[in-house]
Amino acid sequence: MRSVRTRIIATLVVLAAAGVGGWQLLPRQQDTEKRITVGTTDAVTALDPAGAYDAGSWALYSNVFQSLLTFEPGAAQPVPDAARDCAFDGTDLKTYSCTLRAGLTFPSGRAMTAEDVKFSFDRVRAINADVGPSSLLSTLKSVTADGLKVTFRLSSPDATFPFKVATGAGSIVDREKYPRNALRTGTSVDGTGPYALTSYSKGQKAVLTPNSRYKGDLKDTGRPVELRYYADAKALHRAWEDKAIDVATRQLPPTTLSKLSASDPDQRVSESDSSETRNLYLNTRASSPLHDTRIRQAIAWLINREQLAATVYEGTVDPLYSLIPTGITGHTTSFFDAYPKQDVDKARSLLDQAGVSTPVAFTYGYAQGRGAAGPEAEDIKKQLEATGLFKVTVKGYEWTDFQKRWSGGKLDAYAVGWVADYPDPDTFGGPLVGTGSTMNTGYSDKGVDRLVRSSQQYADRGDATADFRTLQADIARDVPVIPLWQGKEYVLSSEAVGGGQYLSDGTGIFRLWSLDWI
Repeated sequence: MRSVRTRIIATLVVLAAAGVGGWQLLPRQQDTEKRITVGTTDAVTALDPAGAYDAGSWALYSNVFQSLLTFEPGAAQPVPDAARDCAFDGTDLKTYSCTLRAGLTFPSGRAMTAEDVKFSFDRVRAINADVGPSSLLSTLKSVTADGLKVTFRLSSPDATFPFKVATGAGSIVDREKYPRNALRTGTSVDGTGPYALTSYSKGQKAVLTPNSRYKGDLKDTGRPVELRYYADAKALHRAWEDKAIDVATRQLPPTTLSKLSASDPDQRVSESDSSETRNLYLNTRASSPLHDTRIRQAIAWLINREQLAATVYEGTVDPLYSLIPTGITGHTTSFFDAYPKQDVDKARSLLDQAGVSTPVAFTYGYAQGRGAAGPEAEDIKKQLEATGLFKVTVKGYEWTDFQKRWSGGKLDAYAVGWVADYPDPDTFGGPLVGTGSTMNTGYSDKGVDRLVRSSQQYADRGDATADFRTLQADIARDVPVIPLWQGKEYVLSSEAVGGGQYLSDGTGIFRLWSLDWI
């Protein structure tokens, strides 16, 4: 299969001082049980993997739960984790089987079986949480279990199904601890990942200790870690400046990121390209003021991505002109091709054709505390209102409330970041613009759905390029979403902590086990 891995541009590692001896690269014995503190602005929606489909939740899941498969850093293909082996049966890409590793046990001491895997997948689909990952399993028809063997039968050929198994949607839970048809409440987690969750305070911290029972792809489960959650980028920056945390990631203020220096002896800086994107989603329902395609096209004519990237983000992100980001198979510049520069006259003409009075008024929602989401919203509002064609009411919401509002179709427009579920263009197709997508814009197009299904039939993912190019052109025409920018991955760590460059690669896996004392 053609490689579509996230491209790592550069990793800058700063040693604490010149002349560090090789013996200092090994953890000192007295530090092995000392917690490494990691700060982030990402939030956890739910501790139950059936109830969340977001970066903050999945970052935690990848440490406390196991999936049958996982991704190693920079890899294009998943490898076995809870599974001993997995493969498609036959060549029609409609039956996929895995055999579990022997000896996997839950915190209760009970052995994991294929029944637990079946239970985990079935409940995700049965619960079908409004902000959960059930849409990711749209091609899954049924699951059967026999001892340590689990078999997935798909409704249509899906070469990407192994990728989906490796995500947070494939987290395996103890069927004796989780209700079949409802989300689990409380702060307990019963998983078999490399870490055990020993303490959790929502919005504050998660304390993780290495899981001595873990058996899987990893050879070392790492050091004790404390994840600390901050309300916004400024609070995260203060914690870093005050040395209250050892590692800072996702999301520091753009001003801080733009001034990072590899020559600073007090910190280690890791900067790499990422497949993370940010899009402006537009409500296409009949009740929305943005229902008419021509109104959405008019907005597309007025967005200035270069200005947004240069001013609000101070050059720490790159303008994006298509649904699929740079570095992923099938990437195009469909929005640049359709809307090459700001053009107020063309926008006004489209609104005249739509027969609407100007300024067209609509609401724009964003999540509070998520990077520069607030200044970004104000900048886009200013861009649109400067033309006299639109009147934009901007409002920020707490993360969980924000998710419920967009999933309930209560916002006209909303900006959301998207961290790739897996290193394949499929993660930017159906989940974002397919009928019933997790972004819930109300958009539904039979041609786009057909292209999504068609692209999934190719075992060689390079053969799906034509489908993805057509899909992106269709989205630029219908404009249920407007791509804004493609991010970079930044990790700051103190001079005492190594491994930060492996912590994240722009996918849903957050490798806390890669961190170590130096």
